[in-house]
Formats: sequence, structure tokens, C-alpha cells
Amino acid sequence: MAVERILIIDDDTRLAAMLGDYLEAAGFDIDHRPSGGEGLNAIERDAYDAVVLDIMLPDFDGFEVCRRLRMRSNIPVVMLTARGDDTDRIVGLEIGADDYLPKPFNPRELLARLRAVLRRRSAPSEQDNQTLRFGRLAIDRGSRSARIDGEERPLTSHQFDILLALADNAGRVLNRERLMDLVKGEELDVFDRSIDVHISRIRAAIEDDAKHPRRILTVRGAGYVFAKRQDAD
Repeated sequence: MAVERILIIDDDTRLAAMLGDYLEAAGFDIDHRPSGGEGLNAIERDAYDAVVLDIMLPDFDGFEVCRRLRMRSNIPVVMLTARGDDTDRIVGLEIGADDYLPKPFNPRELLARLRAVLRRRSAPSEQDNQTLRFGRLAIDRGSRSARIDGEERPLTSHQFDILLALADNAGRVLNRERLMDLVKGEELDVFDRSIDVHISRIRAAIEDDAKHPRRILTVRGAGYVFAKRQDAD
């Protein structure tokens, strides 16, 4: 089995070294870059399985790194910040981060979150050969992709899992707690806004008009439902 490679983008060399040692002891191959530009260049040249990305960087911030990264890759990203601001978390998730961890943190928690995002990306499905079709929308379990009229739409690994959970339960209203139960590896509070942010990003990817969705509907006070029949199609 190939060793999974993790890229740490953080200008705190002492923290990066400590994390690198900890993650290497857990079986990962670690690479480190101290700036956003160097990190993006490394991703352009080499293959990584996930990125640990600090928000505060010397050239441009982690949000911009994540934006640029999402233009070319769906590699899992766990963002770090010392600011501890909920707004940072929401912005990070909106631009495509898979998870978020405020500093200071326990390395064991980072390891658990990394394993969760990697597991979500690579977990095999009993129905890998099945493609769910809803009008113009096709959700392919095998390639873990969503397409509208054959064109792939950008989704993170976690966002795809949420979309698949909704589509597998088309016509059923799912609250946040049930969605988190269905999406293995997610460790969020039931009242965490992260699910709402992810739903917003999924709608932006697959709806013709994200402000007036016809595929993923909100049932006020109850949760979300994936429409079996979609007027948009």
C-alpha cells in the first residue's frame, strides 16, 4: 500500500517540524513549504494526498492559496488559523476547504481530521459502478464526481459525500444530525453551520440558480431534502 503524502504549508517552521515528526510517526510521508507560492509550486510539480494549510502566510493568505488550489484540484485541505474566528471557518469552507482547525490544537486531533478527509475521499462503495441520474445531473460513485450535461462540477470530497447522502435519500428530509451520521468521519456539532456552508457550495456547483434551488431544497426548521423530480430538468 502506497504511503500517503501530506504537504504542510506554514511559515512556522518549528510547528511544521513538530507536526511533520508526529505525522511521519503515524505513517505519512511529509513535505513542508513555508509560503503560499512555494506550496502551490510544490503541488504543481508533485502529487500529494492532502494539504495542511495555515491561513497566516508571508506572501498571501491561506484563503487565496485555497482559492487557487481549487481552480485545479480537489485535493483535501485542512486549514489552520490562530485567529479562532468563526468567520474564518465559514470563509474557509466556502472557498473549498474540507475541514478547519483553530490553533492551538492537539496533534492527535489534526491526525484524526486528516484521516477522516482521506477516508472520505478514498472509501470504496458497495455500489461503485452505479451512477445516480436526476435529469441533467449525474452522480458517479466510482469516480466520485457530479456532472451536469456531462460537465464535471467542482466539489470537495466532503461536499460530494453530502450530495451523495442526500441523493441516496431523495425525497426524504434529512436534518443536520442525520447528514453527519451518513457522512462518515464528520465530527461536527449538530448546530455547527458547516453543513449549511457545504450545502451552499453544493448548490452553487449543481443548481442552475443557487438562490432558487430546485435540486436541494430547504425544509424550514427540519433540514434538507433532495428533490426526486426537479423542475430545472
